[in-house]
Amino acid sequence: MYACMDKIRKLKGATPTPGMGVSGQSMDRKVVRETPWTKKASYAAAVLLVIAFGWWFISTVSGGRSLSIDSQRIGVDAVTVGTFEDIIPARGQLVPRSTVYLDAIEGGRVEQILVEDGAQVEAGDAIAVLSNTNLQLEVLGREAAVTEQLNNMRTIELQLEQNRLSHKRNLVEIDYQITRLRRALDRQEDLATRNLVSQSELDDLRDELNYYVARRNVTLESQATGTRMQQQQLSQLRDAGAQLQAGLGFARKNIDDLSVRAPLPGKLSGFDIEIGQSIVRGGRLGQIDDPDGYKLNVKIDEFYLGRVDLQQVAVADHNGRDIRLEISKIYPQVNGGQFEVDMTLAEQPAGLRRGQTMQIRLTLGDPEEVIRIPNGSFYQDTGGNWIFVVSPDGSEAIRRTVRLGRRNVDFIEVLDGLEPGEKVITSPYTSYTNMDRLSLDSE
Repeated sequence: MYACMDKIRKLKGATPTPGMGVSGQSMDRKVVRETPWTKKASYAAAVLLVIAFGWWFISTVSGGRSLSIDSQRIGVDAVTVGTFEDIIPARGQLVPRSTVYLDAIEGGRVEQILVEDGAQVEAGDAIAVLSNTNLQLEVLGREAAVTEQLNNMRTIELQLEQNRLSHKRNLVEIDYQITRLRRALDRQEDLATRNLVSQSELDDLRDELNYYVARRNVTLESQATGTRMQQQQLSQLRDAGAQLQAGLGFARKNIDDLSVRAPLPGKLSGFDIEIGQSIVRGGRLGQIDDPDGYKLNVKIDEFYLGRVDLQQVAVADHNGRDIRLEISKIYPQVNGGQFEVDMTLAEQPAGLRRGQTMQIRLTLGDPEEVIRIPNGSFYQDTGGNWIFVVSPDGSEAIRRTVRLGRRNVDFIEVLDGLEPGEKVITSPYTSYTNMDRLSLDSE
């Protein structure tokens, strides 16, 4: 028994004692407290949280914002090398090559309609008749004003003639008196040399002669001044009369314009007035279209505004045959993301109708070998500045900055950022335009 206890003490590091051991030594040992299981669980959760945060931080810093999507719901296409045809499709609408609008020069009430909408008219044909009482009264007033002005001019002309005759009579009388006085003065001076007349009588004759000479000069000056002023007044009245006559001519023309006539031959359209309808001044009555000449009005995406120019060539399909077109006018205004151009037809085939639509192909450049990707809806979301590139194993797609060039209905030219053989997502990016990485799940 003692031998067994010594062995136990040796195992515990105690010094064995001979003989009987000390009472209670076999019970002296260190008691270790065990940690509660709740604290162990807390420590484990904290460690897992730190690990998860570290993983999120590393993935965020290295990979950016990420989103998991179903790979079956996206479109993936390869980057290839092939022929790029710089042709864009468009749809054009046939419109008349030339159109003349019928506007009411003066407003009025519709009294008669002489032709129907869609009728073929010739130049000068009467189309409709309007009435305007106010305009007719205005013309009568202008005629009265012109008549009054003409009467004023005739009165002044008569006064001028009367003044001329009056001055002429005065001059005749004055010349007669001067002649008579000079003769009398000559006789009296001869008698005065013989002292047969008094000096006072001689002085009276000289004074009277000088009076008539001075009066003659004043009469001539008055005649010239009066004639000049009356001529100026008469000229002003004539100018005013000419203006009144011109105004009366315009007013009479407006009366004539109440009878609406075709300015040139063509097809009448948009003519939908009714008898008794009131038409305001400048109101649109209809239009006359050139029946034998059409052009195409084409709407093109604003992306091509800088690449479209005058005299560029296009081809339109009409009943299975191609018609050559040429751009004749470009409208720079952009509405709804599109701008308009007018194209002339090299020929006018039979069967063309106004408003008819035609499919066209507009050539912007010659075909050439380029790196290309299929044209997809992603372009509207990215503007061609970036794209999602699928990894070789197909597990993810990473956002990459690219530089894209020309587009047609099938392909987009790649200028930089992609290599042949790579795969890209070409479906819409509406749900993940802010993402940097996509995880592609098969489920």
